[in-house]
Amino acid sequence: MYSRFKRLVIGRPMKSSEIEGEKLGKLKALAVLSSDALSSVAYGTEQILIVLMAAGFAALWYSIPISIAVLGLLLVLILSYRQTIFAYPSGGGAYIVAKNNLGVSTGLLAGGSLLVDYILTVAVSSSAGTDAITSAFPSLHDHRVLIAITMILFLTIMNLRGVTESASVLAIPVYVFVGAIFVLIISGVIKYATGGAHAAVPEMGSTVSNISLFLLLKAFSSGCSALTGVEAVSNAIPNFKKPAERNAAATLMLMGGILGAMFIGISLLAYWYGIKPDPKETVVSQIADATFGRGILYYVIQGITALILFLAANTAYSAFPLLAFMLAKDKYMPHAFKVRGDRLGFSNGIIFLGVLSAILVIVFHGDTESLIPLYAVGVFIPFTLSQLGMMVRWVKLKPSGWVFKFIINTIGMLTTLAITLIFIFTKFSQVWMVFIFLPIVMYLFYSIYRHYMNTAEQLRINPLEERPVLKGSTIVVPVAGITRVVNNSLSYAKSLTDNVVAVYVGFDDEEIERMEKKWEEWNPGVRLIVLRSSYRSIIRPIVRFIETVEWRASETDHITVLIPQFITKHWWHYILHNQSGLMLRAYLINQKNVVITTVPYHLTK
Repeated sequence: MYSRFKRLVIGRPMKSSEIEGEKLGKLKALAVLSSDALSSVAYGTEQILIVLMAAGFAALWYSIPISIAVLGLLLVLILSYRQTIFAYPSGGGAYIVAKNNLGVSTGLLAGGSLLVDYILTVAVSSSAGTDAITSAFPSLHDHRVLIAITMILFLTIMNLRGVTESASVLAIPVYVFVGAIFVLIISGVIKYATGGAHAAVPEMGSTVSNISLFLLLKAFSSGCSALTGVEAVSNAIPNFKKPAERNAAATLMLMGGILGAMFIGISLLAYWYGIKPDPKETVVSQIADATFGRGILYYVIQGITALILFLAANTAYSAFPLLAFMLAKDKYMPHAFKVRGDRLGFSNGIIFLGVLSAILVIVFHGDTESLIPLYAVGVFIPFTLSQLGMMVRWVKLKPSGWVFKFIINTIGMLTTLAITLIFIFTKFSQVWMVFIFLPIVMYLFYSIYRHYMNTAEQLRINPLEERPVLKGSTIVVPVAGITRVVNNSLSYAKSLTDNVVAVYVGFDDEEIERMEKKWEEWNPGVRLIVLRSSYRSIIRPIVRFIETVEWRASETDHITVLIPQFITKHWWHYILHNQSGLMLRAYLINQKNVVITTVPYHLTK
């Protein structure tokens, strides 16, 4: 039943040879890997306005120069990551760049930050999408957590079905969103130019008495949340069709151009229309309302904005499993993250991402504003380390034209470092968890690595000196009575060795006497050891007996505990039987010199 349900939800298993068919072309890759960055225009301008409103409505004109500064940083990041793509065509982004140029610890810091960022990406995107829906339908506001979790579940299933299939489904909404935003921007500009907008807005350059450099820097850093997701293309180069690095670079440049145009367009309209941030209505919703009114176009834009904010999480679903795979390959994450699922995706990484992001949404009650500062810090730390790593690379290798490349990465590093520090100092009360969580992640990385190294050391043998040691075999068969299950188990045990002993645990003299008599009449050719249990425990007397046998025979014999077990026809039948065999197995598995095996006997009714 489980297998049929899995096939229905996930689809048929794919052969390993079909992996090339799962690679992405530029158009699908733009939709999958840029959805996070492109969707951020829905809340990037809003984050600037929220900060500026602390100085009053007159300070809103500062949103334009701040937006231009954000565009400048976007240009630097696009050029920087384009260089990273050609320098490291195998992907991995900030993790690989930092590890190779700045050391393993710095690489793990970048990798850990990115993993945290991708989890937050899913949480923020689903929460922001829910905000767009509740802006249009306020009655759903109290159900935002359930809506967000439902969308996370949908994206998890879609990505488990494979990269190509999810890209084919999700590409259409992304391009419809881009078209809808440009329609909104063009319509809004025309309406403003023709005098259709009559908002009393503060003039550019007007004096604001209570504005401060600290507030402006805080607004700039908040606006930089629109740049999250820019690094995803450089992380996921292996997902591109050949030539992978050229396709990735072209996708990155196209994404930068679209993102920049949409971001400045929304910022200009928000200023011209005198939009103020509202906890119950997004900035994009207010612009669409002012441009089109609450007609069909308004609801189309709100619907597609909500959808793209949900689908923005798909960027993380593409990048997180690949980064987890690289960390697992380097032995810093569990090897389970290296395994491809039935549909050739790294399914364990996809499921892990979905579960953690859903937990975050529940903990923060779907509050986007609370999540965005954590989200931005998580991505700007890798931004900074990646730029610094590339600077070191250019100085070491000095390839042709390296000075210009070095300058680009230096500007990028200094800018992203400044933004990271601004976030830390201006929003420490919201981002302090990062300074607890990242050290824990780093500790886990090193603990996992140490475990794998210790395991490899203990399992490694010298083929020239070490050979299997031949021993005899003693088999202990716990029995609860004389049944076909026991008969089947004893037959199997006697086929392996003559040294077989059956062990029975009784609770009173009458029960023990009855069992001994039946055994003598049956006479299976196996000695029966009867143990008395004064406290009605079956497991404890058997364990003590096995420990005695182990102590006496472990030097000359392999000790095997062979547990009889019947398999019921229906799964729910298990509830009707005690599970002493499973408990015994669980207890004995930690014994060093004991082998535990189970002999199944299948029931047919």
